[in-house]
Amino acid sequence: MSIDQTNYSPCYILAIETSCDETAVAVVKDGHEVLSNMISSQIETHKAFGGVVPEVASRKHVESITLMIEEAVTASGIPMKDLSAIAVTQGPGLVGALLVGVVAAKSLSVALSKPLIGTHHIAGHIYANRLVGDIKYPCMALVVSGGHTELVYMKQEGHFEVIGQTRDDAVGEAYDKVARSIGFPYPGGPHVDRAAMESDESIDLPRAWLEAGSYDFSFSGLKSAVLNVINQRKMRGETPIIGAIARGFQESVVEVLVTKAILAVKAYGVKQLLLCGGVAANRGLRTELQRKCAKEGIDLSIPPFEYCTDNAAMIGAAAYIKWREQYFTPLDMKADPQLPLEEWGSNNID
Repeated sequence: MSIDQTNYSPCYILAIETSCDETAVAVVKDGHEVLSNMISSQIETHKAFGGVVPEVASRKHVESITLMIEEAVTASGIPMKDLSAIAVTQGPGLVGALLVGVVAAKSLSVALSKPLIGTHHIAGHIYANRLVGDIKYPCMALVVSGGHTELVYMKQEGHFEVIGQTRDDAVGEAYDKVARSIGFPYPGGPHVDRAAMESDESIDLPRAWLEAGSYDFSFSGLKSAVLNVINQRKMRGETPIIGAIARGFQESVVEVLVTKAILAVKAYGVKQLLLCGGVAANRGLRTELQRKCAKEGIDLSIPPFEYCTDNAAMIGAAAYIKWREQYFTPLDMKADPQLPLEEWGSNNID
């Protein structure tokens, strides 16, 4: 559906994000000014299971989506009739969770006669950087989250080329598995980060560099190495040194992520490096990337903590690039848990 609204300025996008275990709704002005950003987290619900249960997540989204929409619109001060478009995460994510947001967005689109913009979750994480400053093209994005670890080259706005990705566990997934093995509760990533930052000891663990020139990542071997250390100490009747294990694990992850990101920036001659995704909230990664980029003279952009984890403001920021091209999504859009980033971005007009 293409609606000519180019003369309608400013642009107010109501954005919905329900890809996993946060029900989030935001209103974003002109792709960068956040007027409201409401998030209902399900962490306490899923703690009992040690991880996200898809069926439970879907039901929780159904329970809270209407209230979250009402609260976001009220907090923004923008009447629904003045909204420019309705954006929603189309994928990737848990299919049942995605469906809740997609159905809500379609209903609003029809009821308000506003265009619909299906949006890519990872594009949202990348464009969270737009909420804090201008993105300089060409740029490189290091995406680190519970389900994704990727290096994405962007020659211009809305164009995505994945040049490296994980071959097994995503970095956030590895953090949660290691956290579980050393006794931390779900979600384990923040606990590992805290223990690593507070520890004076570190256990030396392997780095998975893969073949020469590769920008891909692998963390399953590192996870196995951590389990090895724990099991060996237990067999000797020794208590695992949690802080040293956490710090050794984090040092290995951070060194590989930072080194490959810096190499990619230099190889592609980009103007800026963007850090994106839930693991971008990791203090160890942020600190080391800032130190290395300052040393190398690389322009680094990192969103504040509230825009690193899943939120709807980032979806509104990404959807704005479709709005500017007047590329809207038909109402027969389906939730797509495997939606490719490059395919979503390729619809922009050169």
